[in-house]
Amino acid sequence: MKESVNADETSRAEGFRLEDFLPYRLAVAAESVSHLIARRHLVQSGLAMPEWRLIAAVGRYGVLSPTAAGERTSMDKVKVSRAAASLVARGLLRQAPDPDDGRGRLLRLTRKGSTVFLGIAPTASDIEATLAAGLTRTEWNTLHKALGKLGEHAQSMLTAGSVE
Repeated sequence: MKESVNADETSRAEGFRLEDFLPYRLAVAAESVSHLIARRHLVQSGLAMPEWRLIAAVGRYGVLSPTAAGERTSMDKVKVSRAAASLVARGLLRQAPDPDDGRGRLLRLTRKGSTVFLGIAPTASDIEATLAAGLTRTEWNTLHKALGKLGEHAQSMLTAGSVE
């Protein structure tokens, strides 16, 4: 038995252009920015992007559980775990038992990790300024506002279990 596709579905499929699809455009822009960060900072520091994010989050908040670190960095627990293990092995991060949760762990920067963290902010500011130079101040502010609203809306859809 052959399935038929209705005319509306065919029309929408034929009109679909990946390069105009917002999720694709966001992913491409994010990937370009990640490459810029890698070229400007990660090569020098020897950090992978997940490690860089984890150092930035732990440096900002002081002490984080791996779960909280995942939430703060938008990384899944496997990425957080691998990044943490690598940073611990390199002496940039310390893991200690969570006194409130016998099975839990807490992440803190070491002195060496704090030094790396101090280099992140100026580099991030430079990269952001370079990116901002491609837009007017109004466009930059509008972009920040729109991304915030879009992120909140997407999160509320995920929470509600909706994709409509």
